[in-house]
Parts: sequence; structure tokens; C-alpha cells
Amino acid sequence: MNKKTISNYCGLLGVLALISYTAAVIFAPLGYPGYDWMKQAVSDLSAENAPSRDLWNILSVFHGTCTLPCMTVMSIYVQGRLNKTLRVGIYLFTAMSWISGVGYKLFPLSDSGYAGELTDVMHIVVTALVVILSIASLIVIMVGGYRDRRYRYLAIGATAALGLMFLGPVGMAAAPEAYKGIFERFSVFSATGYTAFLGICMFTGFEEAETE
Repeated sequence: MNKKTISNYCGLLGVLALISYTAAVIFAPLGYPGYDWMKQAVSDLSAENAPSRDLWNILSVFHGTCTLPCMTVMSIYVQGRLNKTLRVGIYLFTAMSWISGVGYKLFPLSDSGYAGELTDVMHIVVTALVVILSIASLIVIMVGGYRDRRYRYLAIGATAALGLMFLGPVGMAAAPEAYKGIFERFSVFSATGYTAFLGICMFTGFEEAETE
């Protein structure tokens, strides 16, 4: 077993980010009287005028501060490792993480739902970029992983994340209004969950699976 480096341990930041985000999603509604998690979006909890905004910022602090260093170090760590397609996929996923981490801080919703302000419009633009890069990066990782049996586990994880990402909007479109929030959570957790998965993989050094 290879000796762990600082880069390997940075992978655990992805796990910490997931824990922090999960805590915010579960407990921030305690600061938002009347919030219906089965109906409302997660972003409502961090809207500028949301009563839960301060609690959300406290609980999610490690999500914001851990995701970017984890993915940035990972982009450096994979140079010369894996294969070119997988590396490109991870670079795209890192770009998505930066746009998400910076964009949502700069442009939070001005009100729960959509109030039509400039910050709301930019919030939607950031969301569109995040979705496009998320889908593109996961597809590229799937291609690189399924072509190379040594790293098929990365492709399987990406497939699961992409499936959850699509399940969210499909479920929201089909479900009654009272249950849209449930399906929205599948989407918001897909990227954060895959970040944690990649972090664990980096902690183990992206070990090559045995092939027949």
C-alpha cells in the first residue's frame, strides 16, 4: 500500500463537504418557519431574505470551503494518472465546482422561489452553466471509465450521479406540486455526492481495479 500524501488526504475534504451540505439541508429548515421541504427547493433556504439564511451559512460552511480545494488539488493530482479522457472529465467537473461555488455566492436568490430581480436571473444563468458542465463532465468520465476497465468504478459512480441528476427534473415535472422538493433534492445531491466519491477515490490514490 502506497504511503498517503497531503494530496490524498485532501480527498477527504470532499467527504466533509458532503456532510456539511447534508447538515444544512436537514437542519436549516429549523430556522425557516413554515418551510415545506417536500415542496420547496433547497435554494429557498439560502435566499437573501430567507430567515434560515444565517443558519444555512453556518451549517454549509465546510461545503463551500472544502469542495473547491478538494477538486482543485484533484485536478493537479490526476496529471499523469488515469487516462486523458478521465482527466478531462475531472477538469470539467472542477470547473463546474468553481462556477457553482462562486456563482451562487455572488448571485443568491433575492426571494424564495423566483422574484425576477437581476440576481435571480444570474442565479438561473449560473444554474444553467452548472447543469451543462455537470452533465458534460459526467458523460466524459463515463466514456473514459467504461473504455478502461481499470477505472470502471469511476464510470459507474458517474452513471449513478447522472441518473440522480436527471431523476430530479423528471420527477419534478411529473410529481404534484406538493412533492417537487423531494425530487429536486436528487439533483442537488448528485454533484455533491460525486465530489465525495471522487474525494474517496483520490484518498485511495485512484487504485486500479483488477482486470481479467
